[in-house]
Amino acid sequence: MMKWLHTMASSAWFYRFSGKVIPWLMTLFVVLFLYGLYGGLVTAPADYQQGDAFRIIYIHVPSAWMSLFVYIVMAVYAFIALVWRIKLAEVLLISSAPVGAAFTFMALVTGSLWGKPMWGTWWSWDARLTSELLLLFLYWGVIGLYAAIEDKRTASRAVSILTLIGVVNIPIIHYSVEWWNTLHQGASVTMTDKPSMPIEMLIPLLVMATAFKVYYAISLLIRTRAELVEREPNSKWVKQVIEESNHG
Repeated sequence: MMKWLHTMASSAWFYRFSGKVIPWLMTLFVVLFLYGLYGGLVTAPADYQQGDAFRIIYIHVPSAWMSLFVYIVMAVYAFIALVWRIKLAEVLLISSAPVGAAFTFMALVTGSLWGKPMWGTWWSWDARLTSELLLLFLYWGVIGLYAAIEDKRTASRAVSILTLIGVVNIPIIHYSVEWWNTLHQGASVTMTDKPSMPIEMLIPLLVMATAFKVYYAISLLIRTRAELVEREPNSKWVKQVIEESNHG
């Protein structure tokens, strides 16, 4: 088992494996994204209260889901990096942060655009909105802290600790609409209750959510490959990769 884990954590193995996977993931993303976008903007019926304004849900909700999902994944990488000192986990952690920040920013912007016609204001210091904004600051903090420390192994340990501390914000975001009286509506899709939307609206939403996860995987692999090469420019495997690309 440990031998398998060390093989999976090998920079050379990861670089070559991810290079083979990325084109397939890109194709899958394009198919899912176009199908979900068409379903959400064209085939899904208008909402009986919000009309066509509700269609921003197909960008806003998957972005919000991904903002939490990416941070949870980062926390897993942070734990692995601190406990087992696996370099690949450190790189995956820092490579995830810009993607998670982008999803969080997108969730806040689309939420503001949606909130103006629904609530009559672009922004409210609502519990859900404020905790989501704090999540964006956490992402920026991880990125900034990593860039501020020259030694990348030391920087990785620092951002791992910061990431794990920030996990406390995740349940606050998730349960904020239940714990406090907020403007933000409750969840449209949960694991325990029936979805509060028709199936013809729900399917495009789930497809878009899957497409966003595939996009995260693509971005993560590309960023991790670049970070590994930057960290180990003089290693044997990097020189082999360069030789292979030159001969190819």
